[in-house]
Amino acid sequence: MFTGIILAIGKVERLEALGGDYQLTFNTGQLSLDDVNIGDSIAVNGVCLTAVELTANSFSADVSRETLSRTTLGQAKPGTSVNLELALAPTTRLGGHFVSGHVDGLGTVLRKEQEGRSFRFDFKVPQTLGRYIAEKGSICIDGISLTVNQVAGEIFSVNIVPHTLSVTTLGAITIGDTVNIEVDVLARYLERLIQGDQSVSDDSKITALLNNAGFIKG
Repeated sequence: MFTGIILAIGKVERLEALGGDYQLTFNTGQLSLDDVNIGDSIAVNGVCLTAVELTANSFSADVSRETLSRTTLGQAKPGTSVNLELALAPTTRLGGHFVSGHVDGLGTVLRKEQEGRSFRFDFKVPQTLGRYIAEKGSICIDGISLTVNQVAGEIFSVNIVPHTLSVTTLGAITIGDTVNIEVDVLARYLERLIQGDQSVSDDSKITALLNNAGFIKG
């Protein structure tokens, strides 16, 4: 479990093919690994990975074909910058929101526009994810806990303040880039609770269920 508060920017150091999967090694930059052990979880661009090798300033993790195909780690190469966060500890300040490190899908940057000292980003996500995103709700983008400003179908926007731009990889992304998206886990479980044993295969059925449960007002 994570909070979406990035602790450091690291870099991909090495990729090694292992039987169809990969082992990735990351240089952790300013992130201390003093209290990290083999088997601990580390979020890399919002992807929960397990440390299988450790040095003073790097760690290696095995990455499955599933993870490579569903996240931006499939595009990683030596030198790629990544956001890093250690797993939540009992004494950690919960400054973001609960993040599992299980990426739901990929989003695409549609717009990056400066507004004052901040930047507004518009992202497009698959239709299957759009229904989980709510205005003023939480969203995790490349491991960063952010607040949704506006939603229109599969497009949502966030405003990124200067500090976040300077301490995460968001400052370097451009229009057309892809990012890892994790929706708020509460939205997923709420839908499942409403569904019960019913099989919901399209948005119209989901809307009907939400309406019947009193979550949508006319």
